[in-house]
Amino acid sequence: MMMGELLDEFFKRPYVAAKVAEGRLPDTWREIVGERAAADTTELRLERHILHVRIRSSVLRQELFYQREALKEEINRRSGVRLVNAVIIR
Repeated sequence: MMMGELLDEFFKRPYVAAKVAEGRLPDTWREIVGERAAADTTELRLERHILHVRIRSSVLRQELFYQREALKEEINRRSGVRLVNAVIIR
């Protein structure tokens, strides 16, 4: 087995894949919501598969609040694992 194959196999393990996806969460968030919304995000914390997001702008907060389900699905799709079960926007 080649070293690359071993690493691929290692990163496909569910626990490792979830930890890698969690580490990439700020980048994934920025890709999904865009640069402006990411700049207004003051907190992005994952606890027990619940993503807690704090947004500075009340207008943006309201808009993202109504898109919580779509945000959750897109984060999970891009992560390749079931990383988020719910999104709480504050």
